[in-house]
Amino acid sequence: MKIKPIPMWLATMILAAYFALFMNLPIYDRLVDIFHGLEHVDPVFVATIPFFFFFSLNVIFNVFAWPYLFRPFFALLVLVSSAVTYAGFFYGTIFDQDMLVNIVETNTSEATSYISFASIGWITAFGILPALAILFVPISKKGVLHLFGTKLLSVVISLVAIGAIAAGYYQDYASVGRNNSYLKRVIIPTHFVYSGYQLVKDRYFSEPIPYKQIGLDAVQDPKANPEKPDLLVFVLGETARAQNFEYAGYPRETNAFTKQEGDVVFFKDVSSCGTATAVSVPCMFSNMTRDNFDREQADNQDDVVDILSRAGIDVYWKENDGGDKGVAKNIHRSEVDNRRVDDLCNGSTCFDMALLEGMDGEIAGMKGDRVVALHIIGSHGPTYFQRYPKDMAYFQPDCPRADIENCSVEEIVNTYDNTIRYTDYVLSQLIKKLKGLEGQYNTALFFISDHGESLGENGLFLHGMPYALAPETQTRVPMLFWSSPGFDEDKGWINSASRAIRTSHIARTTCSIRCLD
Repeated sequence: MKIKPIPMWLATMILAAYFALFMNLPIYDRLVDIFHGLEHVDPVFVATIPFFFFFSLNVIFNVFAWPYLFRPFFALLVLVSSAVTYAGFFYGTIFDQDMLVNIVETNTSEATSYISFASIGWITAFGILPALAILFVPISKKGVLHLFGTKLLSVVISLVAIGAIAAGYYQDYASVGRNNSYLKRVIIPTHFVYSGYQLVKDRYFSEPIPYKQIGLDAVQDPKANPEKPDLLVFVLGETARAQNFEYAGYPRETNAFTKQEGDVVFFKDVSSCGTATAVSVPCMFSNMTRDNFDREQADNQDDVVDILSRAGIDVYWKENDGGDKGVAKNIHRSEVDNRRVDDLCNGSTCFDMALLEGMDGEIAGMKGDRVVALHIIGSHGPTYFQRYPKDMAYFQPDCPRADIENCSVEEIVNTYDNTIRYTDYVLSQLIKKLKGLEGQYNTALFFISDHGESLGENGLFLHGMPYALAPETQTRVPMLFWSSPGFDEDKGWINSASRAIRTSHIARTTCSIRCLD
């Protein structure tokens, strides 16, 4: 059956209606929650919202609705928007520039963890099929004057309609907008397209920043026992939130293993520098605070590991989370081979115990005082169930699937708590290893997570919310420290009376990498 060509002005209006009604489900979901919290809401005002979006998007879309541009531009826009809508509606994700940076720097293994039958079905129905329609439904070809005339008429009618809505309900729109300023970031596709434009401009069309060396005067403190090198294992966690740590008062046994090792110092009030790895990790290791952090500047100057290396400390970075985000750009690093299939790896991801393989030889091959940084995959979602072996599925029932929106909150929390418990197991095995090396080194272990995670609170899942809007579950992170008697003695922490001084010193040292408020 031959499809009758439709005029471009009508195709543009259909797209505007499609985005207004379906692609903006995330903002309607937020508005329902907002309106439920108000004493009185004018139902006519509520009814105008989809029309306001429709007329506004019709004006914007007409800017891009031109022959030769219409099909590829809107087909791609619909396809990408369907994925944004899925993440926004089911997980509460907001796609600002920081989130786009995180997506750009995501590796294949991490990206595929978000693929599920539910997400494929959604993107097919709301993205691929409409995109194919845009590409193949015929659009009538008229003269230039007709194109301009119909486009102008469509825009004018839309502007008049917007003006009429504003005249009647400006106060309602202004009140909701002022009290919930984040809503503009949820509108699809305007905000994520603008964020994408800013990202491309900043990355590819800005003047490069000359590389800057800092901390040129860094030197090591004199050692109490110069014959015995220091060995610090720095464990950089992924997506662990402090609220689910037994040390922080959580009623579940999520720290059952490290508790057995004794003398672990836990810090309860630690805040991350961001809500996504692409921001939080480079910020943590930079000399900048959260308020003035700039990723481009961080990428073009020394960080903590560079300064440690320059001071004569042998620093080695071992990766199991898809990338160091530029932190280890100037030092020796390696990655766990997640392509293998064995007890620790499934061909795309590995359990964090894989980081301990060959560790004794790696440490022995280093010189002088040593820092081994282990970047674990920790509690990275939504495939939480892939972060621990089946025999470590302590909390049941768990959620053994990627589309966590189809699991109950109880199952999601159980699965997440299993990841925290497994991370605790890995840390306990590292402490055991460091205890076994006390004869050769002054040993210590430091653990901190890059950011937290939402597990259904207020309808939010995963992480990556803009920091100003992020709940504490995404910004409050665990931090713990263990040290051997030899390390304590070397640092002057030999008496029980000095334990408080030791704890305070660790906290001050940590502040230098900008992870504490």
